[in-house]
Amino acid sequence: MIKILFVCHGNICRSPMSQFVMQDLVNKKNLTAHFYIDSAATSTEELGNGVHYGTRGKLKEMGIPVLNHRATQLKRSDYDQYDYIIGMDQWNQRNMLRILGKDPEHKVSLLLDFTSHPRDIADPWYTGNFDVTFDDVLEGCEALLAHILQEDSDRLY
Repeated sequence: MIKILFVCHGNICRSPMSQFVMQDLVNKKNLTAHFYIDSAATSTEELGNGVHYGTRGKLKEMGIPVLNHRATQLKRSDYDQYDYIIGMDQWNQRNMLRILGKDPEHKVSLLLDFTSHPRDIADPWYTGNFDVTFDDVLEGCEALLAHILQEDSDRLY
């Protein structure tokens, strides 16, 4: 099983959006049994809160199911439990490494690092633009899944 953890600042906008988009992509490829996908925050600000209404609305608009989710915080022990620990921007990545410690297995990366145009994913909490965030998340999740299907195919079939 391939385990992916998406991480953003509060775990109510970008990381749950990525979690549900990736789950939808995996489900559509009939690979559900081969993946465990979750999300977490680097901060404690939103712990226990549900998915932001803007994220929920955008995913509903796109026909992507939103599961029951409450914000949780990234823990050092997550490093051993996940194959991919994926942040949304460079600030997240710095905080992820602060929490996790070292990254000897190179599990930590940014979602758009898997695309042909690596960049940060803007936080819609501040921008208010869930459309742009969704487009970036979808691009990143498609690229990450393609990477996994190429690099880890022996674990899937």
